[in-house]
Amino acid sequence: MRELLLGVSLGLGAGLSPGPLLSLVISASLRGGFLAGLRMACVPFLSDLPVVLLTTTVVGALPETLVAALSVAGGLYVIHLGVATIRDARRAEAPAAGGRPPGGARELLHGVVVNLLNPHAWLFWIAVGAPAFTAAWGRSPAVAIAFVGGFYLVLVGSKAALAGLIGAGRHRLGPRAYRLLLGGSGLLLVAAGVALAVPGVAGLLRLTA
Repeated sequence: MRELLLGVSLGLGAGLSPGPLLSLVISASLRGGFLAGLRMACVPFLSDLPVVLLTTTVVGALPETLVAALSVAGGLYVIHLGVATIRDARRAEAPAAGGRPPGGARELLHGVVVNLLNPHAWLFWIAVGAPAFTAAWGRSPAVAIAFVGGFYLVLVGSKAALAGLIGAGRHRLGPRAYRLLLGGSGLLLVAAGVALAVPGVAGLLRLTA
C-alpha cells in the first residue's frame, strides 16, 4: 500500500506539472478533441519503457554531457513544434462537431520523440523512480508492479482528464477564441522548449570550458 500511494503521488505531480507533453496534450485536444488528446496523454506508455529499463538496470547516472545534450535537442525540437503550432493557429478554423480528428500517428510520433528527448524523465527515473522500484522489487515483484502501475495510471489519467475537459469545450469556441487558444498552446510549447534548451546549453558550455 505504501508503494502504491507513493506511485500515485509521484504520478499526480508529474501528470499536472507544466512541460512539453502537457502542452502537446492541450494542443492535440484543441485540434482533434478528446481522442486526440487521449492518444497524446498515453505517450508515456510508448516512450518510457526504454527509460525505465535502462535506469533500473544500468548502475550510475547518465553522463552530464548526455543530459545536457538531451536538454538542447529536446528543447529545440519542442520549440520547432511550438512555432509550427503558432503558425498554423493564424488561419485555423474551429473544428466542426463530428469531424475527423487531424494529426493521428504523426502527432503521436511527435509526442514520443519529445518524451524520449526530455531529460526530466531520465533524471526522475535515475534519482527517484529506479531506486523506489528496486527497493519495492526487493520486497515483492507485486509491490514493485503496484508502484509503477499507480504512477502511470495517475500520470496518464490526469492528462487524459485535461484532454476530456478541453475536448468537450472546443466546439463552443468561435474562430478567434480557437485561434487564440491554439496559439497559446504553441507559446506554451515554445516556453517549455526554452526551459529545456537553456540549461542544456549552459551545461555544455560549463563542461567544455
